[in-house]
Amino acid sequence: MTAPRRQVAAPRVRTRRLVAAVTLAVVVVAGLVVLGALPDTAATDIAGDALYAGAAYLLVVAVAPRLPALAVGAIAAAWCVGVELFQLTGLPLAWGAAFAPVTLVLGTVFDARDLAVYVVTIALATVVDLAGSRGRRTT
Repeated sequence: MTAPRRQVAAPRVRTRRLVAAVTLAVVVVAGLVVLGALPDTAATDIAGDALYAGAAYLLVVAVAPRLPALAVGAIAAAWCVGVELFQLTGLPLAWGAAFAPVTLVLGTVFDARDLAVYVVTIALATVVDLAGSRGRRTT
């Protein structure tokens, strides 16, 4: 007789949430280092965008670890694209001028390159997550 699915899945869900949360903390620290300690170049801008997209993906996993990787990727991509398009309103720039930490979440000004970096990063994160979930199922 096999254990009910929920009992078997619970340790996997906890593990997925824990791994996502710990990795998210590392990604946030890396993002702060890129933002504050490295010169502002195209490379650090792209790295920051990739870390932001990765953080969005990991946050969704940490909050909803039962979601399949494709759903996580769709939610993270929608968030990143939505935030980037919101920058076209000028509100994030104004809010950031009043309270600088807002820029860490909402950015400042629109850049089409950011959209490409977000989509590629989230696609890669989704592939890694799918590969990891297949590995967990076979063990």
